[in-house]
Amino acid sequence: MTLGTTTQASYTQDPGPFDWYQKYPALSPLLHLYVPLHNRVLVIGCSNAAISEDMANDGFEDIVNIDISSVVIEAMQTKYQDIPALKYIQMDVRDMSGFESGSFDAVLDKGTPDSIMCGHNSLENASKMLEEVGRVLKGNGVYILITYGAPAYRLPMLKKLSLWTIKLHVVEKPMADGNAEQIKWELTNPVSLDETGSSVETALGRTPEVHFIYVCTKDESLQSSSSKQEIEF
Repeated sequence: MTLGTTTQASYTQDPGPFDWYQKYPALSPLLHLYVPLHNRVLVIGCSNAAISEDMANDGFEDIVNIDISSVVIEAMQTKYQDIPALKYIQMDVRDMSGFESGSFDAVLDKGTPDSIMCGHNSLENASKMLEEVGRVLKGNGVYILITYGAPAYRLPMLKKLSLWTIKLHVVEKPMADGNAEQIKWELTNPVSLDETGSSVETALGRTPEVHFIYVCTKDESLQSSSSKQEIEF
């Protein structure tokens, strides 16, 4: 989730696995909906979460995990050295020049923008991150962002690139005992999403106890259209 410093310090104090926001069983139906098992998947800000291991156990064949923390990555490389489907690389999500453009079918992100937006130069860093995500995705690839950020705050950031079509899903936040609240919206059923995101409040209420999941499908024709409009202007 994080850019690294908090992750590294907290991992040193407590090296046990920790999954931000949601664990794999809660997200599995959605991942299977958008990501075939043979796809090459990039997990950004992976920390020491167990979700990639769970994905590998569920049949996903090629999962590359990156985090800025060398402490975390070295530990995960050792832990999963005997699982060929899992690869761990120390890398800054704002500069993924170690990957060629169009390297991945899917990018999975649990809250990296949330962390970035709490730091210095947040808008610039978030833009760099999203530009890099868009670059490493193949055409028609999907960027799946799990976040606490409501559409009013996340849609402008995502739409700025003019790179993808966006669907919104929601999943209930886990309660203190680890269980989710009573399901109010089916995970695999997209929530109606208008240009401003105000339609979400109509569907779910003003302060829904959910995590928002933005499924962004890369559509290179949108970027071409945007460039053409700028030239014409």
